Amino acid sequence: MPSSNTPFGARLAEAMAAKGPLCVGIDPHPGLLAAWGLADSVQGLRTFSQTVLEAVAPLAAAIKPQVALYERHGSAGLAALEELLAASVQAQVLTIADAKRGDIGSTMAGYADAWLRDGSSLAADSVTLSPYLGFESLRPALDLAASNGRGVFVLALTSNPEGASVQHVGGSESVAKRIVQAAALENQRYAQESLGSVGLVVGATVGTALIDLGIDLAAVHGPILAPGLGTQGATGADMRATFGPAYPAVLATSSRGILAAGPELAALRAATEQTLLGL
Repeated sequence: MPSSNTPFGARLAEAMAAKGPLCVGIDPHPGLLAAWGLADSVQGLRTFSQTVLEAVAPLAAAIKPQVALYERHGSAGLAALEELLAASVQAQVLTIADAKRGDIGSTMAGYADAWLRDGSSLAADSVTLSPYLGFESLRPALDLAASNGRGVFVLALTSNPEGASVQHVGGSESVAKRIVQAAALENQRYAQESLGSVGLVVGATVGTALIDLGIDLAAVHGPILAPGLGTQGATGADMRATFGPAYPAVLATSSRGILAAGPELAALRAATEQTLLGL
């Protein structure tokens, strides 16, 4: 999407209000391609991606293509991702490039340029970032996103078992808590907006970790991307309990739980509608 006078967070808040708080992950795993009767090829990737977009765009606030599953097909796979991002603009659905980029200096600036610069063929409405070289290492992406009306989602508290070995370190002043606090400071520039443009990734299945670590997500004033809905075990009720006062800012993500219903458009739409009913 081109540069907008309306920041990403405000556009996302509007989409969530209109459609509901659902993001559909577009994850073209080889097994899913096979289940759909598609080859594990660039053409299979392209058909899968465009079919999911057509099915869910009227229903989902955002889509989240998993970049790694396009990269595995090389430059032609990235071309298929570029086509998906371009088609998403026409379909009027926001995009989150799930790239989890993170580096320092000119390299981080290069990643920012790829995913957040107006005119880039890979430009998305937002991109996921990894802050584990230090939150400030993300500065090129934070500033470019702000100047172009785009957004970022910073990994904060993930539900994979290994995550705690890094994210929980420090107890009451944990790494995750400091990332959350840094995001809240960034969102002060969006104080006049309904939602800031610096979001966080917090797993829907983190259980009591937010309470245990004393993390206040409601103070972030940014969207919370919460993977784990559906196949990974989280329900809407679970998420309300986990996120508490921050739940209105939560963008729940479902991938396999919806994608497994394909390849028929009607079945994908029915799965998406059923998922929305539970939120």
